Amino acid sequence: MRHKILLLFIIAIIFLPFNSNALNIEPPDAGFFDIEKDLLLVQYDCKTDVDDLHSVAALITLLSGSGLSEINYHAVAGTYGIQEGLYVSPEPLFQLAFGNNWTNAHEDAENAAKKVVIIIKSTLINNGDIWIAEAGQSDFTARLIKAIQADMPDIPVSQRIHVVQHSDWNEQSTSPENLLFVKNNTDYHKIADGNVAGNGTPGFRSPGYTRWKEEITDPRLEDIWELAIDLANKYNGKEGRYNNEAVSSGGLDFSDLAEVCWILGLENITDTEHFFNLY
Repeated sequence: MRHKILLLFIIAIIFLPFNSNALNIEPPDAGFFDIEKDLLLVQYDCKTDVDDLHSVAALITLLSGSGLSEINYHAVAGTYGIQEGLYVSPEPLFQLAFGNNWTNAHEDAENAAKKVVIIIKSTLINNGDIWIAEAGQSDFTARLIKAIQADMPDIPVSQRIHVVQHSDWNEQSTSPENLLFVKNNTDYHKIADGNVAGNGTPGFRSPGYTRWKEEITDPRLEDIWELAIDLANKYNGKEGRYNNEAVSSGGLDFSDLAEVCWILGLENITDTEHFFNLY
């Protein structure tokens, strides 16, 4: 009898569907991102650090992976706050990486917000949640939330719109009233900094990492990475822009991807090398 029970147990382990909870990869207190209904909104400030450029290439690499290609997402460029300094123009990269699935908020934030609100409303109407990865500041997010509250007053935005931020500097570079508004009116999560490994989120700032070409086999992704790196080298530290030392040393910095990993329950990725080994 014992042998029969053991045999049934082994069969169950082999044939039962894989459960990601077994790896404890669910974002704490955030629930699951529902691929069938939810929207991933990734907002890049592109001012004045070039890490957003590498983060764009890393995002599209991640979303090209098995099991993630069906995620409903939208990218926004130019979602900066009150920081000074010159913009890092990402338009060629965004077009190559995202096609028409992105919005440019740099020159006209008001009209950009109107476009994004339409996308958000469509998801909310279909009972999906919004997950905002802030690869930048919260000022654009505040604009979106106010518009949703005005247009859809019955939607409990504090339950249906989730905002994830990883950077103290980004919070400090947001206008205080907008940061407070977003924290008070959304499901706001401040996670550990993606620039550092071993703190609970992936560490994607790697000055010494240069082996990405050996790992990328998809020609389209290779083109995206090459353009991201070329643009980053073009703008990094130029005309008073922030000098990202990981980039200037020839390495990579896609630290803003840590928020997306948290949203999707992928915090088990440790660092840049591990990321490329997986994706």
